[in-house]
Order: sequence, then C-alpha cells, then structure tokens
Amino acid sequence: MAAVSPPSRQRSTSRSKRCKDGAEQPSSAELLVAAIIQLLEAGTTPWRRVWDSTGGGHHVNLLSGHRYRGANPILLTLGMHLRGSVMPYWCGFAEAKAHGVFPRQGSRGIRILRPQLICPGDAAGSVGSVGSGGQDPPKATTSRPADGSSAERGWVSFRPVVVFNASDLQGEKLAARRSAEQVAPRSEPERLAAAETILSAWPVPVSHGGDKACYLPQLDRIQLPERAAFHSAAGFYATWAHEAIHSTGHASRLKRDLGGRMGSKAYAREELIAELGSVLLGDQLEIGSAIENHAAYLGHWVELLKESPQVLFQVLGEARRAVEVSVPHHQLD
Repeated sequence: MAAVSPPSRQRSTSRSKRCKDGAEQPSSAELLVAAIIQLLEAGTTPWRRVWDSTGGGHHVNLLSGHRYRGANPILLTLGMHLRGSVMPYWCGFAEAKAHGVFPRQGSRGIRILRPQLICPGDAAGSVGSVGSGGQDPPKATTSRPADGSSAERGWVSFRPVVVFNASDLQGEKLAARRSAEQVAPRSEPERLAAAETILSAWPVPVSHGGDKACYLPQLDRIQLPERAAFHSAAGFYATWAHEAIHSTGHASRLKRDLGGRMGSKAYAREELIAELGSVLLGDQLEIGSAIENHAAYLGHWVELLKESPQVLFQVLGEARRAVEVSVPHHQLD
C-alpha cells in the first residue's frame, strides 16, 4: 500500500487466502469492506464521529499515549463503530501482554497500517517503523546525489498490524494505565478558535449565503451558508473542512477529477475522498466530522467499494494527501 513494496507483500493484504479444504477465506481487507458496505446499505455513515473531549478525543495507544496518524484514525473509528465502543484507546497483543493486559476471549482486533522503511541491501528488508501514517500507492523514495543522478535509497512499506480496543481488554493494570495517559483536553472555545485560524489560512476564498455548501472548481471558491444557518459551530467548521478537502483536487494542486456528474463513478469517488478527508481533518482540528447535511451518496459509495477492497485504501491514501496539502503538520502541532 505504500511505496514500492514487493508484489507478494502487497497482494497479501487484499487477496483472499485458500484454506486447506480448498475454500477461499476472505482477506482482512475484504472483511472490513464487507462490514462497511453493510453499514452503508443500512443508511449509516460509519466513519463520522462527534468530537468528545471527555472520552479521549484522538485515537491513542492505550499504553504509550501516542496518537495514531495518517489514515489510521479512520480505520480505528470504523473499529469503534463495529464494536459499539466509545473509547478511542488501542494497543497490540504483544504490547498489552507485556503490561499484564489481555484481550477477552473471542475479541477481534482491527487492522491498521504501520509504515516500515525498507532498504535494498538489508536481508530482512525492514529497518523499522517510521511512524503510524496512512497508506499510499507504491512509490519509491530516492535521494539525489550531488552529480544530479538519482540513486535509490529505499522505500516505505505499510504492514497491517492488529490492535485491540480498550473495551475488549482486561487486566489489573488497565484502569491505572487509562488514567495515567490522559491529557487535559482543550476547551471548546479554544478548539473552535484554532479551527477558524487554520481553515482561514487555506488560500481558497469562501463566500457565505444560500442554503448549500459546495466547492466551485471553475472559480476555485468555496460556498457556505451563513454561520447562523448551522446548528452548531463545530458543524459549520466540519462542513468548511469538507469543502476545503474538495478544493485540494483543483488542477493547481492535486489534480483530481472534479468534473464527474452526480451519480457517476468519478463523482462518488471524489465525494468519498472529501468525506474521509474531512474525518481526518476533523480529528486533527478536534471538531469531529458530524457534517449536518447527511450524504446522499451512500448507494454510490456501496457500488464503488464493491469493485474491489483495494478501492478503500486507494481513497484513504488520496484523503490523507489532501489533508497534508490543506493543513501542513506544523500548523497543528
């Protein structure tokens, strides 16, 4: 899923496996997409989440307190939804076991993607984790020597790893760990003021008026209703974030196909990129992703995801890149 990973490894994350009796066993990607499709067909948008600072807010590692980055917050929000959990705390089996914490019998983890740096001369291939980001199509990372030639240095490969939600864990040290890693949340006025500052810094102009929110690629302009038309300030900023993600697809930026008509595959894909991108941006801005006007494209998204499980991860990668373009990391830290 990310840069130039060997073909055999890339296939293993998305293709079915054959059991000893000859029957095919669905891959983790297929199982995840099947669950998403079932929720979408029931009229649920499973990655949307109201920001709850009292419940922890960001998805974090239960034991280290480190935040999950890249597109992983979407995968973890899906995991919370599938489990009916409200706790955004996670950890892997080996890590939990080392601290006297264990998943309950019958618990099922959620797969996220952990990046690893691969060096061509390394027999094992992996040099180690380089963060906890999202997933991109394969792409080599290279360094350019002084003579101007291009020399391959290595690549980043994203390896699926299983993590368990805190609601599925048990152990004497669990309660102490939860309380030990909590960070005092910012107040709502602080979070909303920060969202205003960061979204206002995006160079695409915003016009207010009317009853619809949209991005106009011909004018490179975002159109939003008046602030008073929204039921909450967080809803206003979440909608603004959604349209800002759309605007990253302009020809002068990431050059996505913004010309699809409603009902077309291109239109559905762009709406899904904006939807997932606004979830990631809402997580970073601490405003949530509860966009007030419910999406009318659930059926189109189902058709898109039924094509291949790989579509989900491709769209996640595009959504992550859109967020990186619209809000540089230094503005959020």
